[in-house]
Amino acid sequence: MPKTPPITILLVDDHFVVRSGLAASLDLEEDIQVIAEAERGEEAVERYQQEQPRVVMMDLQLPGLSGIEATERLREADPAARVLVFSTFARDDEIQAALDAGALGYLQKSASREELIQAIRAVAAGEAFLPEGLAERLAALQLGPSVTARERDILKLIAQGKANKEIAASLGIAEDTVKRHISNVLQKFGVNDRAQATAEAIRRGIVKVEE
Repeated sequence: MPKTPPITILLVDDHFVVRSGLAASLDLEEDIQVIAEAERGEEAVERYQQEQPRVVMMDLQLPGLSGIEATERLREADPAARVLVFSTFARDDEIQAALDAGALGYLQKSASREELIQAIRAVAAGEAFLPEGLAERLAALQLGPSVTARERDILKLIAQGKANKEIAASLGIAEDTVKRHISNVLQKFGVNDRAQATAEAIRRGIVKVEE
């Protein structure tokens, strides 16, 4: 019988040591093969188009495009792209945003090797994978529509007391664009003003109190 082709992997992480260690560990599996690596979100999109891996292992904290934004772009370019978020730490709203962006699964880097292999094989088969208890936790939050990465940035600046003009200058976007994003956030949160939006962002863990 012909041998089943291996599950090809694109590793996306901005730390070389992490990528090297993961590649060495995963390549021990007969049915898994790391064929490409990327350290930035933009590079991940390019490498995916070049290599067409079966699974993308995506860190969320990346320079440039975030893992969530990179996932969105991958899925826009190829709706069949299968992304497993593999990150050191992520708040529940970030995990939900990654899933909304099209990721099939999520796993913390502290997970066991056995669970990681299980997650890769599940995502490669087109199945969702979440650690035990996480799906229930996300459902219990009743977050509603998730905020985008840009809306998250704006909320953090609002919490710092920045005016729309200052936010626009800080992010390099038009003030009208800032207003549109804020209007979208108010609608998603079901609140009436910036103060209520900030309070809701803190409740959801999008903005930390110390920020």
